[in-house]
Amino acid sequence: MGNSGSNNLGIPKAKGPHPVGCTDFMMDHSAQGSFFRLYYPCQETEEAEKPDWIPCREYFNGLGDFMKIRRSLSERIFNYLFGSFKIPAYLDAPFKSNEKCPVIIFSHGLGAFRTLYSAICAELASQGFIVASVEHRDQSASATYYFREKTDEEKAKDNSSQTPAAAQSELVTEWMYYRALQRGESEFPLRNKQVKQRADECILALNKLFEINSGVAVENVLQTRFDWTTLENTMDLCRIAAMGHSFGGATVIEALCKEVKFKCGVALDAWMFPVGDEVFPQIKQPIFFINSEKFQWAGNISRMKRLDSALIQRKMITIRGTVHQSFPDFTFLTGNWIGKLMKLKGEIDPQLAIDLCNKATLAFLQRHLGFQKNFNQWDHLIDGNDENLLPGTNVTLLQSSI
Repeated sequence: MGNSGSNNLGIPKAKGPHPVGCTDFMMDHSAQGSFFRLYYPCQETEEAEKPDWIPCREYFNGLGDFMKIRRSLSERIFNYLFGSFKIPAYLDAPFKSNEKCPVIIFSHGLGAFRTLYSAICAELASQGFIVASVEHRDQSASATYYFREKTDEEKAKDNSSQTPAAAQSELVTEWMYYRALQRGESEFPLRNKQVKQRADECILALNKLFEINSGVAVENVLQTRFDWTTLENTMDLCRIAAMGHSFGGATVIEALCKEVKFKCGVALDAWMFPVGDEVFPQIKQPIFFINSEKFQWAGNISRMKRLDSALIQRKMITIRGTVHQSFPDFTFLTGNWIGKLMKLKGEIDPQLAIDLCNKATLAFLQRHLGFQKNFNQWDHLIDGNDENLLPGTNVTLLQSSI
């Protein structure tokens, strides 16, 4: 698709004991259905290819819209910078695990989509998790799509044109792009409505995994080669976590409130603004806030602090030298100059930062999902005990904001 511009750039390979597969799932073709990328432990495979990091050109257009760059220009820029990168997972590779896999539902940030956190999702899958990275349809993704049924007029046109392929398909692709705040529009009502929909979409994805695990026959609208029946009875559905970045962090909080099947949550540089005040006292699960050094501010941290509890473990650490974009894959795909110019890179080595994030997450998940692995070797990271971590936050809170 394009030219990455440097041989040293690329999304880091997962470090766990399992090879990683990925596939896309869309159940119910409408905008109300579920759409996610699934990452999972897979069989070693020679044939399987690695998918493009950006699935198709419409996502370049969406990123351009989100960043307020003209589409014709943004497509060329993003295709040049990012078009040749691949996700570090084998497309539609056969599932393989010797034990039942705990489950993570992952929620992307504002202006992102399902493929942009592949370094984190692939690492978790390599450590034995099944991870569903939801693509949200609340108009907070830079781009996503669904299918609608053809109108009678469109069907008649297909029949008259005598093209068998067109006549066979009853569905038309509909693209949904990022919705910017309108002039004079109040932001909270929009974001609060979106975060509620996002949480519902995470729960819907989880419910689909329950169906797949129980052996219910599912029809994937996308017609991938992956055999969904191989996932029957493979998931440990007593061990489920929610995870997300930025707006996805707020989605984690909302999802924990709405669904007790989520046993804990990991919020990466959470943007707390969309969460309504009524949600805070209702959350009973442990939460881990992993923050960047440059993004947070007193008002946002004080909303995280409202979740502090003497009875339920609520933890917070800050990764030194990081920026808000240290969590999505962009940080690995740009050189130092352009990465810092576009605020996609901090002062710390991006691979070191994501490694700390992943290890701290794994330790927290082992502690609160209660499985027997060796992730407790990283327990010290949960408390911020590392030269590249700060316990809590680097933000000074005024007494009035606490």
